[in-house]
Amino acid sequence: MPLCASEDLVEGGRAVGFDVRYHGQACRAFAVRFGGGVHAYLNRCTHVPMEMDYQEGRFFDDTGQWLLCATHGAAYRPDTGACAGGPCRGGLVKITLSESASQVRWHTSPHLQPAES
Repeated sequence: MPLCASEDLVEGGRAVGFDVRYHGQACRAFAVRFGGGVHAYLNRCTHVPMEMDYQEGRFFDDTGQWLLCATHGAAYRPDTGACAGGPCRGGLVKITLSESASQVRWHTSPHLQPAES
């Protein structure tokens, strides 16, 4: 599924948000660039299932090295979604991305589908 132009994802910068259906439930997801690669996750903290950004598209801490849950301070690795500290129970749900021809696309799975229009 087309997501955004490659230039829309800046290293350690704002995320690009998008809507998905995960196990039949409507959810927000987000994509970031980190370590030169593109990564996407459900916007759902593993501590308490709520959205993590402190402002629309803002997930990185001040150093640009960690994704933070604004509510509880759980920290996640931007490249894997693994819990790196704070009150998290496991890692974020990763969404497969690909990047080619200056475009970023996300990929569906049996449990992850486009949001219904």
